[in-house]
Amino acid sequence: MGIVTPGFQGRPRSAEPALPPGQYLTEDFPVLSAGPTPKVPLDTWEFVITTETGEEVRWSWAEFTALPQETPTVDIHCVTRWSKRQTDWQGVSLDVLLDGVDTEATYALAHSYGGYTTNLPLADLRGGRAWVAHRYSGRDLPPEHGGPARLLVPHLYFWKSAKWVRGIRLKTMDEPGFWETAGYHDYGDPWREQRYAGD
Repeated sequence: MGIVTPGFQGRPRSAEPALPPGQYLTEDFPVLSAGPTPKVPLDTWEFVITTETGEEVRWSWAEFTALPQETPTVDIHCVTRWSKRQTDWQGVSLDVLLDGVDTEATYALAHSYGGYTTNLPLADLRGGRAWVAHRYSGRDLPPEHGGPARLLVPHLYFWKSAKWVRGIRLKTMDEPGFWETAGYHDYGDPWREQRYAGD
């Protein structure tokens, strides 16, 4: 004789997917920056990809915004422990920007107006996983969130999504960026809780 009542289903499971470990959900979009917000006029803005041999591919604002656009909806996760679900962006995929760039590099170092840098494996910028985003929630990206354009790499902690991005230098060897030099994890996978060096 069984001891389970027929039809008993137990506690209902949440339809919401789990957050990465140590994260809490927020409806806000907290503003965190390592320094002052730079003012970047659109008539002088440019985005430059520099290969390991020094060759450059560059776009003005008009050229950049004329490229094919994508509208990813993604969850984002900050190392300070907040997560925000279903954020809506518009931008240009790194697959588009890297198309035709001749490189043997395996790493990238993103550079921002204001001097910020962060490093990533080049593979993490490809395959539909990264964008240079210039609109958020249907509006131009505000300066406090990285406007006019920021890197968007949502599968890593958000410090890897460099605000005010101005270019990417392709490299054959890894080079730590601003926070990585200060003790943050070199990769920053939120699902493995890679917040600091040694995690």
